[in-house]
Amino acid sequence: MDFSLFYFGDDGGDAASGSAYDLVLKGARFADENDFTAVWTPERHFHPFGGLYPNPAVTGAAIAAATSRVSIRAGSVVAPLHHPLRIAEEWSVVDNISGGRVGLAFASGWHAVDFALRPESYADRRQVMFDTVEQVRALWRGEQLTVRDGIGEEQRVRIYPEPVQRRLPLWITSAGGVETFRNAGAAGAGILTHLLGQDLDELATKIAAYREAVAARPDADGWPGHVVLMVHTFLGEDDDAVRELVRAPLCGYLRGSLGLLLGSQTGGARRIDPAKLREKDVDFLVDRAFDRYYDDGGLLGTVPKAARIVERLAGLGVDETACLIDFGLPVKTVLDGLEHLNELRKLSAR
Repeated sequence: MDFSLFYFGDDGGDAASGSAYDLVLKGARFADENDFTAVWTPERHFHPFGGLYPNPAVTGAAIAAATSRVSIRAGSVVAPLHHPLRIAEEWSVVDNISGGRVGLAFASGWHAVDFALRPESYADRRQVMFDTVEQVRALWRGEQLTVRDGIGEEQRVRIYPEPVQRRLPLWITSAGGVETFRNAGAAGAGILTHLLGQDLDELATKIAAYREAVAARPDADGWPGHVVLMVHTFLGEDDDAVRELVRAPLCGYLRGSLGLLLGSQTGGARRIDPAKLREKDVDFLVDRAFDRYYDDGGLLGTVPKAARIVERLAGLGVDETACLIDFGLPVKTVLDGLEHLNELRKLSAR
């Protein structure tokens, strides 16, 4: 099992004091010095939940300059919001700054308001995402893309600077739809997923479908695919103490993400306006979610407890645990807890 750090929510920093990104940079340095695999930063727009991260290429460049070994990944680029040329250009810069350490997960996007950046892509966003993946791959290899210039003439363009890596590591982000797992496998990409809205048994079935799609590719060449699971993470010495420490911030995090999930429209699911739910219904949903996450949906509690969960995840076919650490605890508390996470990483390696 590989271990990486994942950021998405609230780092507890203070923008007015210039410390908003302290946890990102200090956590990245810890990961770099302690043989963690990667650091992931997301793309999120127009909402305080995840609002520190409007552009993963920018945070990735900062991490690249502050580290020397750890991989730097977007978790995720919302592909339909951007031209493939800009995605490839920006991340080629980060690849050069880092000496060839970048990787990208691509997402289709959730919320219509995000598409204020590119409204024409919303209706076909899933297909646009996969089309963009192939275009970015081609540009990364040095191929040219046909575009129309400012006077309507066709031009052939390529990206600069040239990336360091010849092949761009890629993942597709899935909120749990099995077809996305299959499509990621058919595209020869890894899969990045989480446990919001799916349990471990469901995840196992989807991973199996992903592996089958990977193996069916004519150019698979024995590559088994790569599955990354994002899990909320904080470890300490006493399980009861950790439960009480993380209860309030994790419930706050889940309350914030509940608004995003219920307000999104995935597959044939009906959109629910979170504002129309009664407060006691929201409290019930959050309390249930906290209990599930604490018991078996995250790396929360002690190292021995987390080791059992890691063993189970490995048995399901998860290759990498992306540890989401910024769900509202104080920065110093999170950083101190990374020592226990590193103990878990070493234990898993043995």
